[in-house]
Amino acid sequence: MQRLIEKANTLVEALPYIKNFSGKTFVIKYGGAAQIDESLKNAFAQDIVLLNFIGIHPVVVHGGGPRISAMMKKLGKEPRFINGQRVTDQETMEIVEMVLGGLINKEIVSLINSHGGRAIGLTGKDGPLIKAVKKGTRGQGKPARGQKARETDLGLVGDVTEVDRDILLSLQREDLITVISPIGAGPGGEALNINADSAASAVASALKAEKLILLTDVPGIMEDGKTVSTLNGKRAGELMKKGVVSGGMIPKTQACLEALRAGVRKTHILDGRVPHCLLLEIFTNEGVGTEIIP
Repeated sequence: MQRLIEKANTLVEALPYIKNFSGKTFVIKYGGAAQIDESLKNAFAQDIVLLNFIGIHPVVVHGGGPRISAMMKKLGKEPRFINGQRVTDQETMEIVEMVLGGLINKEIVSLINSHGGRAIGLTGKDGPLIKAVKKGTRGQGKPARGQKARETDLGLVGDVTEVDRDILLSLQREDLITVISPIGAGPGGEALNINADSAASAVASALKAEKLILLTDVPGIMEDGKTVSTLNGKRAGELMKKGVVSGGMIPKTQACLEALRAGVRKTHILDGRVPHCLLLEIFTNEGVGTEIIP
């Protein structure tokens, strides 16, 4: 009986969050261990379907770097990276499209549908949903903000210039869960490889989403060995300058800050290795990761 009472208390705790978030849009970047471990994959799909059933509009943007690298090696091509970013020549871009748009995207769609959802998969080239330019060329040949003028050419790697929100809103009106591969359409229709965190931030910004949620393989932003539960944009910037936020957490934190500047209400960095981390962060008082607020 005590276990049943605890379950009832959990539902009661979630009630005000359900009421507050019904009708709102959450953009979720899906990657890391949550995209590989079978039990975590199922837990993620169940979370997405539950969000949709209670009136929240989830939009999923996924990555797939490890599987791209594995496929490249299988095809006899060695992956190359500069400052953590994949060097993407034409042959690599074809592999990226095959793995992200053909394999991973359809797996996620099928998984969500198998748990009772209605999901549809798109790449940024469809529509085109995501327009982009080659990295370092945004703004009449000037380097993108934060980049050096003489950075090494990464090839077919893109910066988002525009997201067609009308496509996403039309799918929401049909109660469809959109699953997006971060492949953009260049000025000439060419495919461009886009960082999944950046793509998710751009999608959330275009939709003025209630939340941008990034799944990763760490508990969140760490300081002095502890997870920082909540911080504002200014504090996040300070932690990056001090080097507390470093490595792979820098682009994730930057993606959150960009989204906040564009009007997204809250951003979250969660440990995707925790089963049902989405539900725990959204519908409980304590949460399980780091939220960054304006």
